[in-house]
Amino acid sequence: MKIPKRIASTLINALKGGVVPRIGLPYITVGREPEINALLRDVEIIADGGAAFRFISGKYGSGKSFLLQTIRNYVMDRNFVVVDADLSPERRLQGTKGQGLATYRELIQNMSTKTRPEGGALPLVLDKWISGVQSSVAIESGLDFDSEEFTRLVQQRIFTVIHDLNGLVHGFDFARLLTLYYQAYLDGDEEQKAKIIRWFRGEYATKTEAKQELGVNVIITDDDWYEYMKIFAAFLKNAGYAGMLVLIDELVNIYKIPNTITRQYNYEKILTMYNDTLQGKAKYFGIILCGTPQCIEDTRRGVYSYEALRSRLAEGRFAGGDTRDMLAPIIRLSPLTNEEMLILVEKLTDIHAQLFGYEPHLTQDDLITFIRIEYSRVGADSHITPREIIRDFIELLDILFQNPGLKVAELMSSKDFTYAKTPLEEQAADSLGEYAEFEL
Repeated sequence: MKIPKRIASTLINALKGGVVPRIGLPYITVGREPEINALLRDVEIIADGGAAFRFISGKYGSGKSFLLQTIRNYVMDRNFVVVDADLSPERRLQGTKGQGLATYRELIQNMSTKTRPEGGALPLVLDKWISGVQSSVAIESGLDFDSEEFTRLVQQRIFTVIHDLNGLVHGFDFARLLTLYYQAYLDGDEEQKAKIIRWFRGEYATKTEAKQELGVNVIITDDDWYEYMKIFAAFLKNAGYAGMLVLIDELVNIYKIPNTITRQYNYEKILTMYNDTLQGKAKYFGIILCGTPQCIEDTRRGVYSYEALRSRLAEGRFAGGDTRDMLAPIIRLSPLTNEEMLILVEKLTDIHAQLFGYEPHLTQDDLITFIRIEYSRVGADSHITPREIIRDFIELLDILFQNPGLKVAELMSSKDFTYAKTPLEEQAADSLGEYAEFEL
């Protein structure tokens, strides 16, 4: 398995830092086959003109973000446009101070395609749409780009796409901005194009400002940003893409909202998204929300506190335990098995050796010993996560690389070598600290 050093470095540094790398995921993907297959079925439905909505539920460090990035890379390779955002106190689905619009701005800022995977793909998408129409008209008609008939045919094709959007809520406004962008493209007016891009990104604060700069009396707001996401999905299909996938992580930040009414408004927005996708009101459109089991299933503050959502999402009588329904709205991540973790650390050993240019000398018995020690810790059977194990293992590899005379068995049995604590170990340490402070 030969890996470019740039990708190997990104993988090792990101994983040691506890974050999910955006590149190189196929080199380290293990397990999660049922979950990935379930999401890929959704992708097929979206590409066929349908819509899909899923929750991914898992503990911190269990692999939610990793699964999101894996699906993100997969669908971009299949000509999807992906937008993603992490929720925060400043970014919600609904808010009184523009928090919903802030999420929309983050999503559009992170718009990614196969040729622009790092985000910021909106200008590229719009220019590609126009140039694609021009190319198809040129091939079909055989006309020269400078001829009046060619311009007329291109405009006719452009206006057909725009007309199809007029039937959607806010579609007329969206189509009008597309018309302005097309005219600016023909005129080579980069300043005007930049203003229109700014409008699509939801960056105009007032209608007056938009009126002065663009001549339009409408802006994207906190109340209607989601409707514009559905319009984007319809437009992207007409622009030659397979569809659009929306990835929203850190749902726990809604769970943490102290005000009950504000939380309920956010859950109401989730209900709207859920109903739209399942009732066929959206096309070529998929949504995946990620959160912890508590922020979803807590009936006091979580998603389940909103009865209309709880009744739709709660498991039936037959699912549960070892029997999982991968077609249900919520995909609950199960822990990786010991065998899967062993395969993962084998891959990491190889990547680390390639990155630093040495022959890996850890035996499979060493790797098995490492996995056994990790899973024998306090609370590991229910609380340890892949993130903690990976971080420990990369630290182990780094130390062995810098100290070639050190034996792995000695290191792992040393009192000086500390592992990332499980939640139970952290809780125990905190309790001991409080007790010691009380005694003093």
